[in-house]
Amino acid sequence: MAPGRRGRERQSVFKQAVFKQSVFKRGGRRLAQGRRVKQGRVKHECTAPAVAHLKQASVASLAQAIPLHTDGMRIGLLGGSFNPPHDAHRAISLFAIKRLKLDRVWWLITPGNPLKEQGALRDLEQRAEAARKMAGDPRIDISCLESVIGTRYTVDTITYLRRRVPGLRLVWIMGADNLAQFHRWQNWRRIASEVPIAVIDRPPQSFRALAAPAAQALARYRLRENQAGSLADLRAPAWVFLTGLKLNLSSTGMRNPDGSWKTK
Repeated sequence: MAPGRRGRERQSVFKQAVFKQSVFKRGGRRLAQGRRVKQGRVKHECTAPAVAHLKQASVASLAQAIPLHTDGMRIGLLGGSFNPPHDAHRAISLFAIKRLKLDRVWWLITPGNPLKEQGALRDLEQRAEAARKMAGDPRIDISCLESVIGTRYTVDTITYLRRRVPGLRLVWIMGADNLAQFHRWQNWRRIASEVPIAVIDRPPQSFRALAAPAAQALARYRLRENQAGSLADLRAPAWVFLTGLKLNLSSTGMRNPDGSWKTK
């Protein structure tokens, strides 16, 4: 939107959203920032060799980063650093499966969060292995898709999945603390217009989250909590705020001052 054209501000927030940096051209052959997919092999989407050879990833190896699925599945996407993964990640996932009537939840482990300091971040392979051990449920899958497609931005991940697996019914899952800063995410309006969103209450973040710019902009698209089971069937923008899960865990609280993970 060009500066000074205030008339456009009256339009829907989603009509204003312009995805200026298209992640993929038709056919999914171009990655963000103009990188083309080259031929090569990736042994596993979360292994060190995969991370070291992203530029040689083939289209076939990109598919390996997507967990097994069938068309029509209702999939929850829980993104994060998982540094470290903990009981709250699992609890949120199982809570979402029940309340949103999902088939599975994919943990999307990011190479790095653009809004957080990266100094204390363990390497991707370590975090992925810890996540596999923590998940403890066959309905939770671990993926390092973002490292394979070469991005740290949720908007890129959502755009890729929407084009690559259009038959899935996706829901983005986030905590209330993330809703509070959602307006700072890269192309957040685009995310909200591409995929329904489920926000999990995290007291005492609720008031701050619901008063935040993104929640206010999306207010008219909010579902009642008793409609949560239909969220995956709806066309975005649509979102719901889910209460009832009481958690007091965070990855930050499970790290020592030097960034190492605390042991029980």
